[in-house]
Amino acid sequence: MDVNAAVAAVAAIAGVLTGVIAMLAFRWSEREQKRPTRSSLHTDAVLPPGVDTVLSVLRSSAVVLDEADAVVKASSAAYALGLVRGGKLAVEPMLQMARDTRRDGEIRQVELDLPRRGTGRGEALAVSARVAPLGSRLVLLLVEDLTEARRIEAVRRDFVANVSHELKTPVGALSLLSEAVMDASDDPEAVERFAGRMQIEATRLTSLVQELIDLSRVQNDDPLEDAEPVRVDELVAEAVDRCRHQAGAKQITMAAGGTADLRVWGNRGQLAAALGNLVENAVNYSPARTRVGIAARSVNAPGGDHIEIAVTDQGIGISDKDKERIFERFYRVDPARSRATGGTGLGLAIVKHVAASHGGEVAVWSAEGQGSTFTLRLPEAGAARDRAHQQPARHERAGGAGLDEEAGRSTPTSPESTAYETLPAPEVLP
Repeated sequence: MDVNAAVAAVAAIAGVLTGVIAMLAFRWSEREQKRPTRSSLHTDAVLPPGVDTVLSVLRSSAVVLDEADAVVKASSAAYALGLVRGGKLAVEPMLQMARDTRRDGEIRQVELDLPRRGTGRGEALAVSARVAPLGSRLVLLLVEDLTEARRIEAVRRDFVANVSHELKTPVGALSLLSEAVMDASDDPEAVERFAGRMQIEATRLTSLVQELIDLSRVQNDDPLEDAEPVRVDELVAEAVDRCRHQAGAKQITMAAGGTADLRVWGNRGQLAAALGNLVENAVNYSPARTRVGIAARSVNAPGGDHIEIAVTDQGIGISDKDKERIFERFYRVDPARSRATGGTGLGLAIVKHVAASHGGEVAVWSAEGQGSTFTLRLPEAGAARDRAHQQPARHERAGGAGLDEEAGRSTPTSPESTAYETLPAPEVLP
């Protein structure tokens, strides 16, 4: 009995010890699970409440760093800019800013130029970085991409400089010519000559101011607010009438074809100005006794049918290096020739903005010495064609004036004026 009692006592003690050890092991496991580890610091759980939601709606690129400089949270924009790679902040100046802010708690901001990922052209991203403490252990980095803003500012700065230069030229000429007129008051021939020059400079200044107003209007206005089906043949007739005098003086023949029964959807005034600029350029840059052609056709496209209006000349042509810049404001292929013809360098810029605002585009084909073809692609009226029969265009409601009347006003009555021919179909364009 004593032996059995001893065995039972030993077994009871062993059972109690086993239970105690199991309970201690369970408690230790729970404590270890609750203790923050290095990997758990990289989860969203360590962020203060609401911070994750705020970061998700910020336009800026956001990165949250812990005390070990590991990335706790980063927005998709931060990855797109190349700020975060392999769970680490990849920009050393920003990382140093974060360390300094963590040390003294001060908010820091700096603008940096970062290399653009995936390009070998050496282009840089302009960014503004702001670092602030987030709680006791975390640091928040906000990065704003300033590249586009800087580009727009540079364009605006160049535009103001160009406008100042272009305005200064005719104004200065008028000032000098007026002094010359005063000094030559006793010479009628000199006064007449200087007065003629003053009239040319005044006309150039008027054209420049008007085109600046037109460019500002097409950039700021929404042409589709007053959109309507516009007949292509009427746009062509207006463009021909606008350039009739210049073409007649150089004995340039103007021919149009393929424009019947075609309609585009947009602002009639802006479309007329754009096509008029293309035709006027073709006349100004064409030698005497040559031909300017205007052809239109409907093109089926996956995104919707388009109307192509091509203006072809037999002028001096455009070099490959100039083709990339001819749609820039104030850019001229031949500055001396442009000044001789009164060009401002804004006509093609207006055409580009009108085409883009109407959901279209303008393209150019050219070869030096062979001429150029500018093609204006615009959305076809499409479904608006049916509405046009129920709601006639503004000019038709006003009195039914069609192409016949417009063409009649633009058709020459003497050999010295422009020859406006009607072709049965557009010619094959390059």
